[in-house]
Amino acid sequence: MSTRTTASVSTHILDTSAGRPAAGVAVRLAARTGHGADWQALGGSVTDADGRCKDLPDLPEGTAHVRLDFAVEPYLTHQQADAQQDAPANRDSGPAVFFPEVAVTFAVVPGEHYHVPLLLNPFGYSVYRGS
Repeated sequence: MSTRTTASVSTHILDTSAGRPAAGVAVRLAARTGHGADWQALGGSVTDADGRCKDLPDLPEGTAHVRLDFAVEPYLTHQQADAQQDAPANRDSGPAVFFPEVAVTFAVVPGEHYHVPLLLNPFGYSVYRGS
């Protein structure tokens, strides 16, 4: 929850290739007081069946930048295995997962709430400031 002196963050992940939330994805949260300052790991969460992290840690006072690290490789690997069960073998010699993780860094100001959804598919992603 944001206060006058702190910001707050929430997120969720939508798998746009499957048309549903991405459950079971680990998300880590870090913060820093400004450009060039050291990142402080704050902890993390795992997305629920709705693709949401409802228990991300609070941001400390003085936070200026936030980083969300999404560990998407296990989720995408599982999705690919499910998709390949009845499909011909994949002949692509590339990596099994193109984006093993997604790191999103953004600036915050005290008193504001930042909802930052991740739209994910096996070969691309996008993020935005939601509401």
